[in-house]
Amino acid sequence: MDEEEEARAFPKKVAFAFYAFLIVLGLLMYLGWGMYFGSWDLLAPQNIGVYSIVVILIGFGITGVLLYSRR
Repeated sequence: MDEEEEARAFPKKVAFAFYAFLIVLGLLMYLGWGMYFGSWDLLAPQNIGVYSIVVILIGFGITGVLLYSRR
């Protein structure tokens, strides 16, 4: 890989790592919330705010990983 290709690949690697981190963060938030509050049902009316954050984190994470995993 020459220097120019490497320079173009670096931002993609950073973006891929960021989106992968969003997936991990969403899963950790779900697990942390479930363990702390003992509620694993995110669709319950009192948990809808947490559900919306988890879905957004995981949704953006999956979308970004799919977009930046291609060459």
